[in-house]
Amino acid sequence: MNNQKLFMLLLGCKPKGRYTEQHDVFFGVAASIKELIPQIKEFWPEADEKIHIDAWREVSNVDKNSIKLVPKNEDNSYSNLKLFFINLGGYKQNEFDEFHYKMLTVAASKGEAIQKAKQTAFFKHTQFEGANAHIDDKYGIDVDDMFDIEDILPEDVKQHYRLSISIAENTIEDEIRLGYFKLSVIAAE
Repeated sequence: MNNQKLFMLLLGCKPKGRYTEQHDVFFGVAASIKELIPQIKEFWPEADEKIHIDAWREVSNVDKNSIKLVPKNEDNSYSNLKLFFINLGGYKQNEFDEFHYKMLTVAASKGEAIQKAKQTAFFKHTQFEGANAHIDDKYGIDVDDMFDIEDILPEDVKQHYRLSISIAENTIEDEIRLGYFKLSVIAAE
């Protein structure tokens, strides 16, 4: 029985020599958050013991689609749908910051995923003349980052698993857990 799950985490830490907390998004595969700890430390070694989780979700439902991690050799019927991670960047007038909106979306292509990103309230409300919301010029709008999730999973995961995406109209969107989650506390649970 496959108990492996796809997780999306927002990691935070204040590396040596920095004045503000830094963040990065991590995608990992494990049976639980606790089992991800070695992967997290390997992902961001400069963080030492200062790394923590600010947000996380088990990725199982996105845009009325069921997302499952399945053995690579199981059921060769592939959908043309892909799971994309998009990191939108934008600005608010008189705010000394670049704001970000991290989203997952299911689409058949990067172009279709970008069209979905353009429909978000974030994209529409974090731009003004001279400071546009962005994804990255090569896509026609600026996207700070955009990835097909299967492309950025660790090699050992890609050798054994793939994502199975299927339309599921009656899905409930994944719960997003927010807070300051210390790895030491998670490890002790």
